[in-house]
Amino acid sequence: MDLRALKYFVTAAEEMNMTRAAERLGMSQPPLSSQIKNLEDELNVQLFIRGKRSLKMTDAGAMLYRRAKQMLELAEQTKLEMQSLEGLKGTINISLVEGRAPYLLARWIAGFRMEFPQVTFRLWNGDGDEAIDRLRRGLADLSLIAAPYDVEELDGISVGREPWVAIISKKHPLSQQEGEFIPLRALTGEPLIVPSRHSRAEAIREWFEEIGEEPNIVCELSNYIDAEALAEQNVGICIYPLTTYAENNLLVKKIIVDSARQIEYFLIKNRGQHNTELVQEFINFVADCQEEERLGRQAYLMPEKEYFPPEETKFL
Repeated sequence: MDLRALKYFVTAAEEMNMTRAAERLGMSQPPLSSQIKNLEDELNVQLFIRGKRSLKMTDAGAMLYRRAKQMLELAEQTKLEMQSLEGLKGTINISLVEGRAPYLLARWIAGFRMEFPQVTFRLWNGDGDEAIDRLRRGLADLSLIAAPYDVEELDGISVGREPWVAIISKKHPLSQQEGEFIPLRALTGEPLIVPSRHSRAEAIREWFEEIGEEPNIVCELSNYIDAEALAEQNVGICIYPLTTYAENNLLVKKIIVDSARQIEYFLIKNRGQHNTELVQEFINFVADCQEEERLGRQAYLMPEKEYFPPEETKFL
């Protein structure tokens, strides 16, 4: 299998029509059909069931499509890494979660590119398990995730923390209570929307068990923006990290106390992996930023009222 043949196959699989696939590839249909047939002969499987006007993928075709996408992406990343060896230029691939991670990463990228303007970034956003999976498969150089993670296989540096909050529709009576804090017990019996990461949802259930209650979870999902959309319509109260200080006139965010919890973010890499000069320089830059922030000398913009939980707050 060569990469060109895989690219042809992936395009045909996405279009499910040889004519459209050929047009997208800028070639005529007969050579494309011939390439697909040669690939089938090489693998000794049928990849498509051919109709008069469309294609239908076989099980073998569906499997090859998933693998081919990974192989093509890895090949592109390898090409960029080879280019980066010529100096501090090239692309850094980072997989990250939602929440505070994009805001942390934005600060680092802004500062790093001031020193190395030829460097570009390719970011992928998803839940923590997916972000770590991309790192393990070599599709990301680094991952910016929220704990927990496998400390036996992955190395990480702590880069930030924030409190867990209740995100409440302004239509809900709890949003009218004074103050920026709310006790966990006040959320008992309320329909709740929580992150879908398995370890996170289980930790929230254990959190409620500590006060002798069981959470009424009506929805689990990974996307923070989608969670806010549900909260806006008063479908339920979101339990998520504070994440952003951007105002939303339809919502109220209250920091959960009386059994408060915080979340910690880590920049991680595969243990024992060989970093390119470019990736190592970025890791060093992030470590320097953390030290500058500890000393109160950060060079980037910070929210005026950024809230940090007390050090002794338990992690979730």
